[in-house]
Amino acid sequence: MGFRDTALLAALLWPLGAGAAPPPFEHRLTPQPVAERTWMVEGRPEELSEDNGGDIANSAFIVTGHGVLVIDTGSTLAYGHALRAAIAGVTDQPVRWVLNTHHHPDHVFGNGAFPEAEIAALPGTRAAFRRHGEVFRDTLYQRLGDAARGTGLVPASVDLAAGERRFGGYPLRLLALRGHSGSDLAVLDPATGVLFTGDLVFHHRAPTTPHSPGIAVWREDLATLAALDFKVLVPGHGPVARDPGPIAATDAWLAWLHRRLRAGAERGATANQVIDAPLPEAIAAWPLARYELTRSVSHFYADYERRYLWGEPAATTK
Repeated sequence: MGFRDTALLAALLWPLGAGAAPPPFEHRLTPQPVAERTWMVEGRPEELSEDNGGDIANSAFIVTGHGVLVIDTGSTLAYGHALRAAIAGVTDQPVRWVLNTHHHPDHVFGNGAFPEAEIAALPGTRAAFRRHGEVFRDTLYQRLGDAARGTGLVPASVDLAAGERRFGGYPLRLLALRGHSGSDLAVLDPATGVLFTGDLVFHHRAPTTPHSPGIAVWREDLATLAALDFKVLVPGHGPVARDPGPIAATDAWLAWLHRRLRAGAERGATANQVIDAPLPEAIAAWPLARYELTRSVSHFYADYERRYLWGEPAATTK
């Protein structure tokens, strides 16, 4: 299916009475088969911008035989409709379920393209979306301009819990973790061995840390994921992998980040000094490395100063 066909199908699938129609999506969404019944759409290793139209995070879907299950819906309504059209190019089964791995805007604001589906998330994710959703929506409009047109707040309405759940008879194992956003869903498909990690794992892109409860918590979650019996890994950002390498790489980044922040705090460095110091060659090779370091300093450094400079307890540095 070509781009023009995909855009046309997205427009035809737009439900009547759903509000302002989204603009045509300017980027081709190409589902990549990753296992039997399973596809992934890979986002760009970039930050949100008008140039990429918000196409920066991975989405995935499983054709269960009882309907399609979508994991994350992208940054905008336009992306969501392009994803819906891409799915229709693979299967004629309807989308019956959407799972949001966490509340960050690049993963949930395409929800509005699936009004007939059950949209589900962990309770903590639903609560976080209630707290931050309006600010996230405003940020999307500021950064994406017309590409965000029509995008509104469509939160998950169903709670998920850890354990096995069947979707129309199709079993998945759900894991409730929290290292990246405070409430993070990972999904293991025992039939295919595919592990969907959400943003607990970044591959070939520097991890982003807003809302993380702490580096140590995140690393504990990565150890949990590494211990699972999986064959294919679909990260929240970056290409699919068939080994645990992306888990180890994300953990290595976080370990380096902890050392960098602790060393800076112990010597009394300013936040700008921590940011501006040279990066190790291996770290500098990651896309958005300096950008994400800057953000992580803003998220964590005050806690590191309290613990390592002033000797006060700080939860995020444990």
